[in-house]
Amino acid sequence: MNRLSLVAVAAAVFALPALPAAAQSNEITIGISISTTGPAAALGVPERNALDFVPKEIAGVPLKVIVLDDGGDPTNATTNARRFVTESKADVILGSSTTPPTIAVSNVASEAGIPHLALAPFPLTPERAKWSVVLPQPVPIMGKVIYEHMKAHNVKTVGYIGYSDSYGDLWFNDFKKQAEPMALTLVDEERFARPDTSVAGQVLKLVAANPDAVLVGASGTAAALPQTSLRDRGYKGLIYQTHGAASMDFIRIAGPAAEGVIMASGPVMNPEGQADSALTKKPGLALDTAYEAKYGPNTRSQFAGHSYDAFEVLKRVIPVALKTAKPGTPEFREAIRQAFMSEHEIAATQGVYNWTEKDRSGLDDRSRILLTVKNGKYVPAM
Repeated sequence: MNRLSLVAVAAAVFALPALPAAAQSNEITIGISISTTGPAAALGVPERNALDFVPKEIAGVPLKVIVLDDGGDPTNATTNARRFVTESKADVILGSSTTPPTIAVSNVASEAGIPHLALAPFPLTPERAKWSVVLPQPVPIMGKVIYEHMKAHNVKTVGYIGYSDSYGDLWFNDFKKQAEPMALTLVDEERFARPDTSVAGQVLKLVAANPDAVLVGASGTAAALPQTSLRDRGYKGLIYQTHGAASMDFIRIAGPAAEGVIMASGPVMNPEGQADSALTKKPGLALDTAYEAKYGPNTRSQFAGHSYDAFEVLKRVIPVALKTAKPGTPEFREAIRQAFMSEHEIAATQGVYNWTEKDRSGLDDRSRILLTVKNGKYVPAM
């Protein structure tokens, strides 16, 4: 029977036992840990919503999709991933919505030998890289287009405010690596926690440093907090946001302060503006049309694209894996892992994937655009 099961379960932490003896299955089990509650819900909810539009079967084999909420907490994400391994016998794991819980999911996938599609950028160790591929655009690709825009607009000094976690570190380290050699000078670095409700102290320091531009290394609706605080304190310079903030919720939360923001984004946020030859245009239009028909105008989301794209990838790799192994077996999981790299030019809403053993993001410049907000709407940035 074709079915798409969406299950939300709270789980207790327990140790990861050895995998049971392999048993073939007549369905492919996909475990998904995302953040549908908590500070990252603005990311996890559209990721969950996009599952309305993914296939219920691939190559004639039914998909059993199990969705667990991790609330953005790495401990919960670890528990969810372990349940996928021990109880669900998952063939594939997706998740999570933000960087810290994604690291946790990847660790479990690596231990268990299960293919993992990450829905957030995260630092890859050699162990994680064997079983994980990353769907969101890597920070260096998105950072480069931001720094190039800064240079083109005579920015010389930059202030940074980002999360006090691994996502904030990714962007801070990338600025040091890419932007400083481009003669962009960092004059102040500030951090804040994801649940924080005020960044007044950090913003006062940024305003006092008077940089030409500010880069915000945050995601979801929390990215709007520095945006509004900077404008409330009278900061007039350019404000740059990462692709972690690319959603309509950012405009809703930031309100008038969102006007003029420069935001890196995946092409799913504006497929209508792409050339007909762009491989990302067709899947982007398909998702955005279906999503906005169900959830309302202007509800498209960068994050919906990530979970939707996971299934665009699986539509390519699962038929290849089925040629050599059956679902529910280690051989099938290994065949999927190998197919991640043997399949090329996998077109999706957010980019065209060409993974290798060394490149686990598999993306190029086709995966990025720059947006700004004008009159409450996203438009291409100049």
